[in-house]
Amino acid sequence: QVELVESGGGLVPAGGSLRLSCVASGFAFSSNAMGWFRQAPGKGREFVAAISWIPGTIYYANSVKGRFTISRDNAKNTVYLEMNSLKPEDTAVYYCAACPPHTMILHTAESYEYWGQGTQVTVSS
Repeated sequence: QVELVESGGGLVPAGGSLRLSCVASGFAFSSNAMGWFRQAPGKGREFVAAISWIPGTIYYANSVKGRFTISRDNAKNTVYLEMNSLKPEDTAVYYCAACPPHTMILHTAESYEYWGQGTQVTVSS
C-alpha cells in the first residue's frame, strides 16, 4: 500500500523559512520522480517543484525559483522542500506526490499517481 506522509507545515511570518518533509512507503522510491504541489483557497493545484530519479534533475516553478529547494534522501524514502524568504502568496496546502517509475514530464499534476494528504503553510504579512 502506497503512502505519502507530509509534515513540517505551520504559521510563519513573511521572510521566514520552513522545511517540509514527505516520507514515502509502498513503492520503489528511488525509481520514482517526486513533486511538490500547492493549492491556495479558491485556486487550482499549482506545481511547485519536482525532483527526478535521475540525479541532478530538478525543476521549479518560476514563482519559487531561488527561494525553494527540493531534495531527496533515497535511503530514508523522503523528499524535502526547503522554503526560504516566504511570502504571503506562498500560503497554501502543500502536497507531496509520486510519479510512476521513470516518468519524464514532472510539472503537471496528471503525471503523478500518488498524493499525500497535504500540510498547511500559512505566511503572515
